[in-house]
Amino acid sequence: MTCPFSRSRFRWLRQFCSLFCLLAGCCSLPAGRAQNLDKPLQSIDEDITAFAYAPDGRIVYSVYRKLKTKAYDLEHDDIWLQESNGKHRRLLEGQKYTRGTQPFSYLIDSFRWSPNGRFILAQLLTTTVVDDTGKTEDSFQTMLLDDSGHEIRINKGDNVILDAANAAWLPDNATISYLSEFLKPHVLFSLKSTRIDIGPVKSPHDGRTFRDISPIPGTVSIVAVEQDRNLTGPNRLQRLDLFTDNDKELATLDGYEGGLSVSPTGKKVAYFLDKEILEIRDLASPNRVARIRIGLGVFRWSPDESRILLKRALEKKSGDLVWIDLPSLAPIPAKQEIPISQPTPIPILHGLSFRDFAITPDGRSIAVVIPGKRSLLVFPLPR
Repeated sequence: MTCPFSRSRFRWLRQFCSLFCLLAGCCSLPAGRAQNLDKPLQSIDEDITAFAYAPDGRIVYSVYRKLKTKAYDLEHDDIWLQESNGKHRRLLEGQKYTRGTQPFSYLIDSFRWSPNGRFILAQLLTTTVVDDTGKTEDSFQTMLLDDSGHEIRINKGDNVILDAANAAWLPDNATISYLSEFLKPHVLFSLKSTRIDIGPVKSPHDGRTFRDISPIPGTVSIVAVEQDRNLTGPNRLQRLDLFTDNDKELATLDGYEGGLSVSPTGKKVAYFLDKEILEIRDLASPNRVARIRIGLGVFRWSPDESRILLKRALEKKSGDLVWIDLPSLAPIPAKQEIPISQPTPIPILHGLSFRDFAITPDGRSIAVVIPGKRSLLVFPLPR
């Protein structure tokens, strides 16, 4: 976390826009397609480590903070909320957040909102000093709070779920599903659930191990990539009910590199088979599938699910943003090779690189975090 600071949040944008205009003639584009990066719809001039949109368009975000003690320089992110009227409220002051007696640092890795827009899950990456020699231990945990900054305590106990990754709220706004590390480091996970009122809920899938999960919106089901604990079998794409033993194997995958994501309507799922190929599959008819060669990155679905917006870089790394048109899904007979298409990427925002991004819930705007100062800027979403 040693990114250099900039005195102007727009200096980086101006320099690159000027260069792009000189080399590519972008200033001569039709007015409807030109993008004025000096005039964002909104901006948050902070050193942002993570952010997420609420269903109503509010933004929860974390701000990098250093905390000095006599023995250590620590990191304790603040958590803030930007209201729909543009006002900002601090939900958590990082320097006042303590757990136990040992010094520790944490960074916010991601946020998830509850469907009703009242509750927040914050995933923390933590480094704790475990003994007097200065030995440290890394872990992850998920914090629960509401949109007023109050702690949400599980069964009147703690407001943190230890060893909880990729946590998500279910439609009842009270149950949380998450992954707990089974094989380190971050290789295989167990699937677990807990409720705010009663605490942990026994899973009918105890004993099974997974590479990744993605909730199906509006349901108590998930799509999961399952692999046996010995890492000897293939990756299997499964649809699972969280509270019954109902499951359906959708496909045996040729590989799995990451990025599992169910589309907003819950009709499709996409994932990277390797560092080049993205596979898209119909959840209702799993033999309807398509493959495209786009290169590994981070993607978000467009509102109509006809394409994805891809950042051509890994999580928390900077890369340019491109639209990728998705091909129609077609039935593929068993044992027949799936054809691979190579769509033409359509760059947006002048091909500049960004560290993080999100499409607003109404699908009209895009929020990006710029490298360096890591301010958040919101622009109309280029079509």
